[in-house]
Amino acid sequence: MRSFYCDLHIHIGRAGEQPVKITAARDLTFANIARECATRKGIELAGIVDCASPAVLAEIRGLIKSGEMTEIPGGGLRYRDQVTVILGAELETQEANGGLSHHVSYFPTVAQLAEFSARLSKYVSNMQLSSQQCHLPAQQLFEITGAIGGVFLPAHAFTPHKSPYGACVRRLSEMFDRRALARIPAIELGLSADSYLADRLAELSEKTLLSNSDAHSLPKIGREYNVIEMEAPSFSELAMALRREGGRRVTHNFGLDPRLGKYHRTYCVRCDRIEQAPPPVYRCSQCGGDEVVKGVLDRIVEIQDHDAPRPPEHRPAYQYQVPLQFVPKIGPVSLNKLLNRFGNEMTVLHAATLDDLRSVVGGDLARKIVAARSGELPLLPGGGGRYGRAAADVGETQLDLAMEM
Repeated sequence: MRSFYCDLHIHIGRAGEQPVKITAARDLTFANIARECATRKGIELAGIVDCASPAVLAEIRGLIKSGEMTEIPGGGLRYRDQVTVILGAELETQEANGGLSHHVSYFPTVAQLAEFSARLSKYVSNMQLSSQQCHLPAQQLFEITGAIGGVFLPAHAFTPHKSPYGACVRRLSEMFDRRALARIPAIELGLSADSYLADRLAELSEKTLLSNSDAHSLPKIGREYNVIEMEAPSFSELAMALRREGGRRVTHNFGLDPRLGKYHRTYCVRCDRIEQAPPPVYRCSQCGGDEVVKGVLDRIVEIQDHDAPRPPEHRPAYQYQVPLQFVPKIGPVSLNKLLNRFGNEMTVLHAATLDDLRSVVGGDLARKIVAARSGELPLLPGGGGRYGRAAADVGETQLDLAMEM
C-alpha cells in the first residue's frame, strides 16, 4: 500500500479542432493533461471529466492505438508509467422542482465509457460539449452509471449554481432514494467549502470527501487534490478507497482555504460587494436588496444540523494550502525555476525545505511558499464568481486588501 496524489476533476478545452469545455483553455487537451500531470504537477491519478464527448473518445482511441496510452488491469489509462487517467463524464441533471446540479460518472474502460456516451446521447442535445444537461433527475443518472459499471459522485456539492445543496435540495436524501444514497461513496466539496463545513451535515458522516481542482486550464490542475492510499493507481483501487475498503482510503485533503473560493460568501449583484456580515445573509446588508448570490458558507449555515463540525473517525484533516500560482509574486520565471530544480509542484509543496527554496527563488518568495503551504497567508474572502486572494505581503491586513478590491 502506498500514497498517491490524485486530482479527480479536470476539464478538456478542445479535442482536435472541436471545442469541448467552452470556458476552458484551448491547450487543455487529453494528452496535454496527462503530460502536465507527469512532468510539472506530480499528480499520479487524474480524473478527466469530459471523456464522453465523441471527439474526446476518438482522441483517446487514437492515443491507445499509437501506444501513448495503455489500458491497464483494474481500469484506467496509463501514461509513461507516471500517471493513470480515470475516464469520467460530468453531466447536468434537473430535479422536479427545476433545480440543476452537476455530477461526475467515472468508468474503468473505454468500452464502458463509450456505452455511457451512446446511452446519454438519447437525452443530451450535444454530447460534444462538456457538462451538458441530460434532462434527467440525478437519481436516474446514478442508475444509468451503475448499470454500466461506473461510480457516480455529486460534483462541487455546495456551490450556488448547479449543485445538489446549493441549487436543488437541503438534503441528498431528498434527491436520491435510500439505496442510491448508500451506494454513492463520496461527494466533491468544491473550492468554496472544506470538510469542516461539510461535517456540519449529519448525512455526510458516512461519505468520503474529495477536494479536486475543477481545472479549466493546465496551471489550475492540482490547485486542490487528495492523497489516497491504495495498492496501485487504478479505477478498481480508487473505487475501494472511496468506499474505504481493504485499508484503502483518502488520507489527506489538500485545498484552498474556502475563503479563496469564488462563492464562499454571499455577494450583492447591485453593489458589487462581497458580504462581511455573519452568515447566513439573504439580503445585502448595505443596500437591503435581494439581488444576491448566496454564498457556500451562508447556505451551509442555513441548512446545517450542527453549529460546529462533527467529523467521523474516518475523516482526515483538511489541510489548507495555497497553490503556487496563487502565491503573490510567483510568476512563470520563478515557477519554472522551482520546477526545474525540484521536478514538480508536489515536491515543491511537500518536500522542499525553506533552505532548499531560498537557494532557488530567494528568501522572500521562499517564506511566502512556506506560509502558503501551511495555510498562513492572510486572505480576503471570495464571492459572486470572484476568487478570494492572498496578501501580497504576509503582514498585509484585511483592510488593505479590501481597499484594493
